[in-house]
Amino acid sequence: MANIKSAKKRIKVISKKTLRNKMIKSATKTAIKKVVVAVEANDKAAAQAALVGAISAIDRAYAKGTLTKNSCARKKSSLTRLVNKMA
Repeated sequence: MANIKSAKKRIKVISKKTLRNKMIKSATKTAIKKVVVAVEANDKAAAQAALVGAISAIDRAYAKGTLTKNSCARKKSSLTRLVNKMA
């Protein structure tokens, strides 16, 4: 455990940031999973609607600094290809 006041504050701040990042990542993963489930169910309309939500969640995660630019681009690209491959 830290003894210095500034170190104690850093521990509190880091734990808050960790919790925030965990919530953002979890919401992003849930949105991505909705797209995958809709694609597996072969429901094109639901997959496209879920894709819009997933892209929005991914962009939000990037804006908050939780995900990097390339990671977001890769996730969006793979999801878009997955939905576009449907008949």
